[in-house]
Amino acid sequence: MLLVEETTNLKQGEHVGSPLPVSMEPQEIEGTEDRTATVAAANAYALAFVLPALVALVAAYALIWGWSALGDGFNALIYPFWRFLLIFVAGIVVHEALHGIAWRLTAAPKGTISFGFQVKTLTPYAHCSAALPARAYRIGAATPGVMLGLVPALVGLGFEMGATFWFGTFFTLAAGGDALILWLLRGVPSDHLVKDHPSLPGCLLLPVGTERAA
Repeated sequence: MLLVEETTNLKQGEHVGSPLPVSMEPQEIEGTEDRTATVAAANAYALAFVLPALVALVAAYALIWGWSALGDGFNALIYPFWRFLLIFVAGIVVHEALHGIAWRLTAAPKGTISFGFQVKTLTPYAHCSAALPARAYRIGAATPGVMLGLVPALVGLGFEMGATFWFGTFFTLAAGGDALILWLLRGVPSDHLVKDHPSLPGCLLLPVGTERAA
């Protein structure tokens, strides 16, 4: 699941070669490998992943268009504040929708994508209950950060569109948790089946030989 919530990690195991049905709960499948993060680690690493990129973007905008233009763009986005809140909430909803759309278009069967809101952490989420190839899972994880974050930021940088630039930087920051998930999946073959964790940021690597449910 693409959110942060505190829970216990699953025990890692050795890969096995026999076909296993993915309809079983991941915790019940011997050899499942946990690729999730704790709450503290997720928050710290998410910021560490995106902060250098944000600093570079802000510095580039200021060098090209000037600090005054940078400040004017920021003010244009956040004032009036009620409008900024509407834009921010709408952006979060679209962020989660893009996770689900990307998963559905790449590999997720119909009816396996769900959305919700975690009251404990005040966090909206998108969740895929089906096992996916790692490549499809990565695409779903990366899509919101690219579409709502990097693309608007780069468009704003290139055409002196300050409000668009700041919108992109905010949603690049919002995608920090997704960047962490991509890091957790480093080294996993693109065709290896993974399953989105239902409560932690990250996923579970299913054993080699696991077959996708029809």
